[in-house]
Amino acid sequence: MGRFFGTDGIRGRAGEFPLQPEALTVIGATLSQVLAARTGQTPRLVIGGDTRESSPWIAAAVAQGIAQAGGTVSCAGIIPTPGIAYLTRAEGFDAGIVISASHNPFHDNGIKFFLASGEKTDDALETAIEAALENLSPAPAQTEAPGSAPASLWEDPTHALSYLEFLTQHIGADLDLSGWSIAVDCANGAAAPYANIMLQALGAKTFVTGAAANGRNINDGCGTIHIQHVAEVTRAAGAQLGIAFDGDADRCLFVDEQGEVVDGDAILYAMATDADARGELTPRCVVATVMSNMGLELALRERGIDLIRTPVGDRAVLAAMLEHGALLGGEQSGHIIFARQSLAGDGLLTALNVLRLLVERQCSLREAVRGLTRFPQTLVNVPVREKRPFETLPRVAATVREVEAQLAGRGRLLLRYSGTENLARVMLEAANGIDIGTLAAQVAAAIERDLGNGHPG
Repeated sequence: MGRFFGTDGIRGRAGEFPLQPEALTVIGATLSQVLAARTGQTPRLVIGGDTRESSPWIAAAVAQGIAQAGGTVSCAGIIPTPGIAYLTRAEGFDAGIVISASHNPFHDNGIKFFLASGEKTDDALETAIEAALENLSPAPAQTEAPGSAPASLWEDPTHALSYLEFLTQHIGADLDLSGWSIAVDCANGAAAPYANIMLQALGAKTFVTGAAANGRNINDGCGTIHIQHVAEVTRAAGAQLGIAFDGDADRCLFVDEQGEVVDGDAILYAMATDADARGELTPRCVVATVMSNMGLELALRERGIDLIRTPVGDRAVLAAMLEHGALLGGEQSGHIIFARQSLAGDGLLTALNVLRLLVERQCSLREAVRGLTRFPQTLVNVPVREKRPFETLPRVAATVREVEAQLAGRGRLLLRYSGTENLARVMLEAANGIDIGTLAAQVAAAIERDLGNGHPG
């Protein structure tokens, strides 16, 4: 990660550097120049984003920079992040650009990039953009939207139709959801124009919420970070399951018919064991991050399936999948990658794959994830004033040694910094009978004493 790029692109408050018109234009121009140098021809790019009120002017400013540097841009309008990944690969663009801040509130926004292969941007491109931004002087923060940049973007509706066709006719081919009732929470985000159409086209009865975006209500009391909302809708409607998307729909979480949460770990378990039973999990491994529960690792190991762990972020997951030839990988948060179908985490695609499993096995979601026993897990966020290596912090290092001695191999402690916020994250999981809350609080208190910038949250 650099100064501006986190684990998943550039993210910050819209109107603050570098999400300001001049900087955005430089980002677009740099992207166009790098691609032109690589391909030796005029680069073609596709751009789209979520429903935030800042997304149109950010997209226009980036497009202006691309045009100034000789590139061309086609606009897909409101579309899930993986929709841009699909279009970039399927329609022969040199790169794709997504304007979104995922699960963050509306006042934030960000930029993600996809290469022609559908993979996320590489280090060389990020380094070039970082260098270009370093040469700029930040403008005063803007409290009001600057309006459209001089470049205008004509939205091509065929892009959205192409992505929907991919989902319904390719991923959803021969999938009959007649008789299925599904609660859907679109987070007032990018899934809103797609999820209900997709599911109803395959025969499902839907109960949709979070599909009335107004530019400011994305992720507001809904979506994956407020999963209890779709759980309530599922129970009230008597639906067989519920699906919640995040703001840019690159991930989803589920609830079963009783409103119990089924997260990314559980989906990895269900999909891996089903594929393995069919003889289709070759090699017999799954990729997940350091945040995935130990219970997933043990449950897969009992079935002869290896779990390969990576740092947090679906980009790290994909890199490991490509290295090991794995077909399935993902994160506890709901990013799931099915390598045979897409190289991007895709919440809509994940929903279809899970539903296909349930239809073909004629089982409920609750039954599909049975067999996964979790270790109790807790996560504590600690605001920090700086990000220093944990091993260089005397109190933290001493406390970690004490906690790991108490765990005695029956649990796992993980410390990491957030990629986009000034937070240290303390994750601890252990077998029943170990007070993980107290142990995690001890580590958080040590971080607070060494680096504190507030109270643990």
